Amino acid sequence: MTSYFERTGEHTFRPSELTGGAWAVDEQHIAPMTGLIVHEIDRMVAARGGQVAGGAAGGGDGLVVGRISMDILGVLKLAEFEVRTEVVRPGRTIELVEAVVTAGGRAAVRARVWRLSGQDTTAVAGGAPDPLPDPESLARAPLEDVWPGGFITSVDVRYAAGPEPGRAVAWVGSGTELVAGEAVSPVADFVKVVDTANGIAVRESPKEWMFPNLDLTIHLHRQPTGPWTGLDTTVVFGAGGQGLTSAVLHDVHGPVGRAEQILTVRQL
Repeated sequence: MTSYFERTGEHTFRPSELTGGAWAVDEQHIAPMTGLIVHEIDRMVAARGGQVAGGAAGGGDGLVVGRISMDILGVLKLAEFEVRTEVVRPGRTIELVEAVVTAGGRAAVRARVWRLSGQDTTAVAGGAPDPLPDPESLARAPLEDVWPGGFITSVDVRYAAGPEPGRAVAWVGSGTELVAGEAVSPVADFVKVVDTANGIAVRESPKEWMFPNLDLTIHLHRQPTGPWTGLDTTVVFGAGGQGLTSAVLHDVHGPVGRAEQILTVRQL
């Protein structure tokens, strides 16, 4: 397949082998799921009359994505699952939407997305770090020597700095469709690889240590556009079994926000 997911019903999907995770190849990597959750929220907006139409950076209702917060409650096998969305806090200028991913009768991912009123604030924009080098000027650096899994084979990684233990600056791209035959918004396409941040700047070999993330939180100060996702990443391991992966997010025009992932660190 050339897509991460195939729709099997109004709210159900079948994952392809390209979602295969790095910690276990028969489990889904959470990165594509992030994009799918945004896509399903976009579809919900479109269904109530705010057309997203696979292109606009914001919904047709004038709201844009400000934060995506995902809690990973359990593993998702390479089997059919369901995504349901619900408006938790409605509003004309601020809206909170929840998405729950279920498989085998249990919730595996619970996400909340704040959608904010889009405004022209060009006159006061500022404070972001410098842009990253052009990804097209950098060489491809496959991650297959570090990580297994179908998802890793689907991404194009290009380092602008590093990698060093716990530190790297890289562009990640993926030409793989999110959902077979469906146009998706630039935000959904952008976030489908953000979870890769925890894998591009490893502090220790994943053959000797485990450090999976239990969550992923993305904050955006600008709506991103494709086709590349830049990750200026730092990984910290504490002394008590906890870790934190932090990344400044970029598109080709410059910084767009930040991502954070809490890690559970343990020796194999």
